[in-house]
Amino acid sequence: MLACDDQTASTTNVGDNPAASTNSLNLLSSSPPLVSEIEQEVLDEYARLLGNVNKLSSALADLAGDPSSLTLDGLRLLERKTATVCTLLKASVYSIVLQQQIINEEDANADVGQRLQDANDEA
Repeated sequence: MLACDDQTASTTNVGDNPAASTNSLNLLSSSPPLVSEIEQEVLDEYARLLGNVNKLSSALADLAGDPSSLTLDGLRLLERKTATVCTLLKASVYSIVLQQQIINEEDANADVGQRLQDANDEA
């Protein structure tokens, strides 16, 4: 990376520590800054990314260790729940649209009735 001397080499080597804090990567703390603030932010973001990739890797290793039948059963259950939620959402949207149409028709009928009443009053 930016290993210019022993001090920076020890602060930039965080490959095995996914929870490396900003302090362990802070290259700006030395008297003449080795990197700009934006470069430090990029390094910190890479450290967070490394932690997330390590978490993902361990989760995938756990999934790979489980029997595939358990994973498939879990996915089937999730699929059923998702389908149920989707059906309920569609029914709710349909109900709202239907109610809005009924309200609009009632308003239109009231307007027509009012016009007829006004026409009868004029005659």
